[in-house]
Amino acid sequence: MKKKKIALVTGGYSGEAVISYKSAVTINNHLDRQLFDVYQIDINPEGWFYEAADGQKIVVDKNDFSLQVNGQKITFDAVFIGMHGTPGEDGKLQGYFDVLNIPYTSCDAATSAITFNKRYTVAVARMAGIAVANSIHLFKHSPLPASEVADKLKLPVFVKPNNGGSSIGMSRVDKAEHLAVAIEKAFKEDNQVLVEEMIQGREFTVGVFKTKGNIIVLPITEVKAHDSKEFFDFEAKYQGKSTETTPAVVDEAIADKIREAARKIYTVFNCKSVVRIDFIYNEESQRPFMLEINTIPGQSEASIVPQQVKAMGWSLTEFYTKLTEEALIN
Repeated sequence: MKKKKIALVTGGYSGEAVISYKSAVTINNHLDRQLFDVYQIDINPEGWFYEAADGQKIVVDKNDFSLQVNGQKITFDAVFIGMHGTPGEDGKLQGYFDVLNIPYTSCDAATSAITFNKRYTVAVARMAGIAVANSIHLFKHSPLPASEVADKLKLPVFVKPNNGGSSIGMSRVDKAEHLAVAIEKAFKEDNQVLVEEMIQGREFTVGVFKTKGNIIVLPITEVKAHDSKEFFDFEAKYQGKSTETTPAVVDEAIADKIREAARKIYTVFNCKSVVRIDFIYNEESQRPFMLEINTIPGQSEASIVPQQVKAMGWSLTEFYTKLTEEALIN
């Protein structure tokens, strides 16, 4: 069988690029070379490049997303997107590949754009009957005084940039007098900010993917930030400042509710490939509250989805093969 040519796209234009490169290392190491010829493409503010084995940087032709390597034109059967932040997680690259009719491993442009915006995500979820926290959406062009925000929501709250991930620019606020500083911090990362009431409970996160028409929920992970951390922030996620238990030690009735909610969310948002969905399980109401959907979940050695794949008994090579094959047939 002729091997498929796969472009592994990484980098990006935001601060999350540092995580993209870590994810790309894992993906590149585990893509099956017996099935795929892999070309890693670095998209960054300086340009779009493929680095050849001899170190030469070859510029990507954006007209058709092709390369000229040793006098040969290389076009791609599919793209494996290993890029966090813009333009790989917010729908921009997806729209570009749609125009070129090149399949890719991620949600489509519309789903990526909606889920990259935390406020729009919770709005769609609420309309579908999915439990979410109360929140307020702030815009830099029409700011709302922190005192008004405090009057509308119950403390403590989380203040976070509305677009993006990795918890960059996020704060927990327990006292109203600290709210203005947290909002200012978040606005340094984005021109939209989400202020969200804190749901008390245990934090769980779970990967979900589709293969051959079947939605598969990976083993659930429970996340506990270390005592010095107030929440699952950038350091907790990527610098070992949290405890992640996979599979989670949790009552099966609770696990079933989380899995059921995850499948519903995956369906409602028309997700594709693998996504990671974060929840808080509130004991009082006995239901999981959706926090957010990550459509390009981290794949670094410290990341949660690779842990869950291994807990399911699969190798990462098997997993990435399923994701790539799913892209190729759709």
